[in-house]
Amino acid sequence: MELSKVNSLVELFFKKYEEIKKITPEKEFLKWLKDNKKDFLTWSEVKSNIQILSEYLKKNLSKGDRCILLSENRPEWLISDIAIMNAGGVTVPLFTTYSDKDYEYIINDCKPKICIISNNTQFKKIEKFISNEIKVLSFEDISEKIESTKSIFESFSEKEINFQSNFNQNIKRKDLACIIYTSGTTGNPKGVMLSHGGILSNCEGAQEILNLLTKNSEPVFLTWLPLSHSYEHTVQFVQISLGAKIYYAESLERLLSNMADAKPTIMTAVPRFYQNLYSKIFMNFSKQKGFKKKLISSTISLGIKKLNNENMSLSEKIINFFCEKLVRRKINNQFGGRLKAFVSGGGALDQKIGEFLNSIGLSTLQGYGLTEASPVVSCNIPGKIKIETVGPPFKTNEVKIATDGEILVKGENVMLGYWNMKKETDEILRDGWLHTGDIGEITKEKNLKITDRKKEIIVNLGGDNISPSKIENLLCLDEKIKQSFVYGDKKNYLVALIVTESIKNKKEIELFIENLNKSLSVVEKIKKIKLINEEFTIENGMLTPTLKLKRKKILDKYKHDLETLY
Repeated sequence: MELSKVNSLVELFFKKYEEIKKITPEKEFLKWLKDNKKDFLTWSEVKSNIQILSEYLKKNLSKGDRCILLSENRPEWLISDIAIMNAGGVTVPLFTTYSDKDYEYIINDCKPKICIISNNTQFKKIEKFISNEIKVLSFEDISEKIESTKSIFESFSEKEINFQSNFNQNIKRKDLACIIYTSGTTGNPKGVMLSHGGILSNCEGAQEILNLLTKNSEPVFLTWLPLSHSYEHTVQFVQISLGAKIYYAESLERLLSNMADAKPTIMTAVPRFYQNLYSKIFMNFSKQKGFKKKLISSTISLGIKKLNNENMSLSEKIINFFCEKLVRRKINNQFGGRLKAFVSGGGALDQKIGEFLNSIGLSTLQGYGLTEASPVVSCNIPGKIKIETVGPPFKTNEVKIATDGEILVKGENVMLGYWNMKKETDEILRDGWLHTGDIGEITKEKNLKITDRKKEIIVNLGGDNISPSKIENLLCLDEKIKQSFVYGDKKNYLVALIVTESIKNKKEIELFIENLNKSLSVVEKIKKIKLINEEFTIENGMLTPTLKLKRKKILDKYKHDLETLY
């Protein structure tokens, strides 16, 4: 299928369905691992459910009307998303972890005609912000007042659906598909308006990479990153374009056991996941002794050599052969045995973590993007990984570096604008170029390299620009440090908040930082620390739903503690 000739995300699904129907009429498509009683939903069943829900929604939606979607990841999410668009509506996905303030703001801002929620738990989060004019549907039975999608599917007969018109053919690529609110680190969320063509362009850009990963094997995805996240939201259409089999994970805590069940070939996640994975595997490795310890050490060193395309001696090739059989294959089996690659996005992946995971046989491709770009701008290519970069830009968008080092992006994938925010739109979209707020460079291999975040740079008293996230990533490589926050704007030196399980770890943590400082420049060294045991979480407002630090919130709470370190 030529994605450049597809008019809408709805058309993408229905055309893929027609392709699959000719080869495997009852091909398995979606499965929620939390629901073990049911088998997979087939492509045919998903298509029928989309048509039924579309017909129902048409009675309540006019073209462009917003429809909120609040649910954990499950098959009904994808069905509802496509049905909303097919009925002429615009999907507004909400994170299940938003604060009351965010729910209230978004509902008042986008003024939805319909709210689709999964269950009573989610309904309670928004109930007080829903007026009587807004129709509510639920995946599960809640009350007699709220109709369930299950009852809608059961009440429609096939005769009531116009099968001659499989999908809404009036949708164009430039039309609004969804409004995804970015939970920024400061202020109210901004509603990013993404077009059908923008997301299709992203899917097309990803094809080169995915074709390499899915060659000679059925693409199988395990989805756990919230579908309300722009990254995973677009990935579901990539999955459709590949005709993939999709498993929805139960939870982050059950992810490893879910991987053993699903045996995915591809998984997408944010850097925090890989940081935790690195810590767990590294801790396990550090407990090994004797021959096992030497074998693991060789696996890592030779794996990095291979990653960097360095020549190996004959003896190294022999040792690497045994590393492949005895270590890397065993690790891959723990993740289902079929994993071709992890794809990392949504933030900077520490280079040391990327090298480590790739060296032990867990191929990890770092990409770069932002919600405003639908969201992927670039990604490393299998077999050509440059771990210190985020790979070459997709062929479907242009990237250039401004005179001040800011990364600028142009293409169909760039957002239509911010909902109800003309001033903010005009600030970030200038002459067709999206100003990302990230600082970077293009390497001689034509890869994009991110060096800083424009707005988060610390400027010390000496006028030096320092990236706090770089140092925070390095600090979190120590297993005793769960999270960190670096501070020092307009100061003589840097200090850090260190989140640790036990305050008794202070001497060990100080020793680690002392050694880390040796590898940092003078202005990047951490002089003093404050230990705390309260984690930064989404619930306490210190993390965004995409697990980024809310720097202003952390500073509001801990500024006094940080200032006492000077």
